[in-house]
Amino acid sequence: MDQITQAGDVGVIICSLDHKGLESLDFLGRAGEKQLVRAVVLCGECSADLHRALESLGSLSGLPILGILSAPFKLRSLYDLLLRYEPRGAIGQSHAAPQAVLSMLPNEVEIRRSLALGHFRGWYQPKFLLADASLAGVEVLARWEHPRKGVLLPKDFLAAMVAYDLIDEMFKQLLDQGLMLLQTLNQPTQLGLAFNLHISQLIKRELVEHIQTSLKRHGFAGSILTFELAENGLSDLCPATRDHLFELHKMGCNLSVDNFGSGFFSLSLLSQLPLSQIKLDASIIEGIKDTHDHSLISCAQALAHALGKSLVIEGISNRSMLERLINMGCTFGQGYYLARPMTGLDFKSWLSQENFENHLRRNR
Repeated sequence: MDQITQAGDVGVIICSLDHKGLESLDFLGRAGEKQLVRAVVLCGECSADLHRALESLGSLSGLPILGILSAPFKLRSLYDLLLRYEPRGAIGQSHAAPQAVLSMLPNEVEIRRSLALGHFRGWYQPKFLLADASLAGVEVLARWEHPRKGVLLPKDFLAAMVAYDLIDEMFKQLLDQGLMLLQTLNQPTQLGLAFNLHISQLIKRELVEHIQTSLKRHGFAGSILTFELAENGLSDLCPATRDHLFELHKMGCNLSVDNFGSGFFSLSLLSQLPLSQIKLDASIIEGIKDTHDHSLISCAQALAHALGKSLVIEGISNRSMLERLINMGCTFGQGYYLARPMTGLDFKSWLSQENFENHLRRNR
């Protein structure tokens, strides 16, 4: 700390988590409070729950976490993280200490009680084949149906789930809910379900085994499941995690890279990993006004086509955006303008309407 104080106005600090994870966090807390550092890169082998908690929090004492590198790290990996560094705006702001950040998380006892009582539910947001407005699948999104606070979004509880190492338990409940819902649907073709997975959930094989067991118990093939993996988690895979990804692929499950275009994902990994889908980050299409915006989307389309992968556009929020994407030849899409997330009961009701495929046509 004395050396940093003497240096003054340090841009980026690389902090090791090895063997002293909590001490490192305390150090970062004090450095952030004293406004001595602008951003941090974490390095070292930490437990999966600590790794996920740090990534979900996003910052410590207002210090942006540029990323977490395994040790020993490659200089290229460090370089990619440093590209995210924006020197202005970090120092001089008022920020809370790590303890204050953690104190804002929901109570662990409350979360465990809600898990036991089934208060965490899957909500279902349809995906469409844009050309003919037909249903192409559904994404299962986590919601906390809190008995006092109402429906809470992942931003309100996901960091706590990760910090308390309960994210796998929540995922298992959502998976079971989704598969049971499929069994009650009267559809001419099986509807695919997409779930978000953090790559660190696949460090151990236990979750892969659970997915396989659940599919057998409910009588479904792996092909009905798609697992969406955040782009920033795929760039530095350990051998075990890579093996487990290939196991899911062998089971017939589809793998998608989520938020594509928001990070520094190596394009070579698109061909090396068994990914079947690219999901373009919503921020890419927010503008979609000029030639530059169209070029970004066209490049993503060309890349997906060349690699034999489907491209899903998320975040379609208005009619103009939808029309532009259709005119550009985009195939799959989802967003609030097309259909909002809904409870399982509401989703079944929505499906039962004979004219649900006309929903998209009416909104054009």
